[in-house]
Amino acid sequence: MFSRVQTGSVIGVDAITVSVEVDLGPGIQTFSIVGLPEGAVREARVRVKSALENAGFSWPECRVSINLAPADVRKDGTGFDLPIALATMAADGLFKENELARLDRYLVVGELSLDGQLRPVRGILPMAIAARDKGFAGLIVAAENAAEAALVDRIEAVGCQRLEEVVRFLRGLHQPALPVVSRGLVPPPDYPFDLADVAGQQQAKRALEVAAAGGHNLLLVGPPGSGKTMLSKRLLTILPEMTFDEALETTKVYSVAGFRNDGGLVQRRPFRSPHHTISDIGLIGGGSGMPRPGEISLAHHGILFLDELPEFRRNALEVMRQPLEEGRVTISRSLVTVVYPASIMLVGSMNPCPCGYAGSRDRACICKTDEVIRYRSRISGPLLDRIDLQIEVPGVRYRDLAAPADRGETSATVRARVQAARDRQRHRFAGTATACNAQMTTREIRAHCAVDEAGHRLLEVVVDRLGMSARAYDRILKVARTIADLAGREAIASADVAEAVQYRRGMERENGRAQ
Repeated sequence: MFSRVQTGSVIGVDAITVSVEVDLGPGIQTFSIVGLPEGAVREARVRVKSALENAGFSWPECRVSINLAPADVRKDGTGFDLPIALATMAADGLFKENELARLDRYLVVGELSLDGQLRPVRGILPMAIAARDKGFAGLIVAAENAAEAALVDRIEAVGCQRLEEVVRFLRGLHQPALPVVSRGLVPPPDYPFDLADVAGQQQAKRALEVAAAGGHNLLLVGPPGSGKTMLSKRLLTILPEMTFDEALETTKVYSVAGFRNDGGLVQRRPFRSPHHTISDIGLIGGGSGMPRPGEISLAHHGILFLDELPEFRRNALEVMRQPLEEGRVTISRSLVTVVYPASIMLVGSMNPCPCGYAGSRDRACICKTDEVIRYRSRISGPLLDRIDLQIEVPGVRYRDLAAPADRGETSATVRARVQAARDRQRHRFAGTATACNAQMTTREIRAHCAVDEAGHRLLEVVVDRLGMSARAYDRILKVARTIADLAGREAIASADVAEAVQYRRGMERENGRAQ
């Protein structure tokens, strides 16, 4: 007897449909599974056999052959347990024709425990999207995965606790309660910290506003205790609200990575802050079997904060260069190539030297010149060239620390200006893949970043005399475009260009002091 049940498999942040084909043939009791199964898939035999028997069903005493089609795509994960169990039951004649017809309308995904309980699996959201696109009526999943599957409209999410419940549902004897999920976005959350908490550092606060308004990368350089980490964390509080598409894309990444987020949308922009001992695989993604998303993808549409940037391994930092340019990570293995999104704001912080006090007004630096040069050279020129704003964060004066609690603008006030600037950019780039100024292509820079004569003269000095690269030139124009958007101007003024140039010269000033 032969049967077929449809399931799904995740590749990157997308999913494909997979046919679980089961054939029962004469011979001694054996079990074989083909179609490039990984270890967890091959182990399904033990889980499925025990689950069927403990749920009151029998395991066929014959040769059981299973094919996972398409057979040239690697299959990973434990979500094949439930479709294998149902396909085996169907091949053994345990379902009637109308029950098989109902089963054909659903994509089936779920892990089975030995006693027949359904357990959640990762990647349900992209599978639900694939099911909708392929015309399935819905998904049959573990109850814990039902809310996540219900995020996709025009799809029925059937969540069950046990294998017996799935069988009763197919026979029309049980109707699980459908999850109620809101697909709308909520207002920005109330963070326990605010930009007004930061004493002084007006230039750095302005740089944070510019970075948030245009989605630009940012580097903060200053002595210990100057507030670099404090500023970086508060950048999250002034970022604009996530759009529904952004929330859905981010939720897909977290679903694939195994973070279920209580079944709801990820509506708060991610803030990922890995330790400097992280490997390049942990940062970019990869691993044995099907590659998993790394920290740079988990920060999609949010912030990747690298504290003490020079302490990170050189190879881990260098592999970020292409993702920062393209907004995605491509991971190639012998049998599979996956692409994960990585549209992030990179925020780094560092001391100006190993002791931390090079250029300080209050403490003398004890580092030798070659030690300072060696320390800063841990961040390569090509990576530094991809950081739009490089800001010096000096030590805080007593008068700033002793100032009243209401030190300045709140995050809500700054966020309103940032949101207005992002709205202008959304209108400007409508119908394109560009979401903010930092993502502008060369053609879009030429179309939207025209400067006046004074601006051209300033850029000539910067590029020809100071030796800035063509990439730095483009990034200066992008930042200048953002500064004009914050001011509500369509034309870029020479003052906007001058401010953008100042943001590119933080490390140059520090390097000059080291020599």
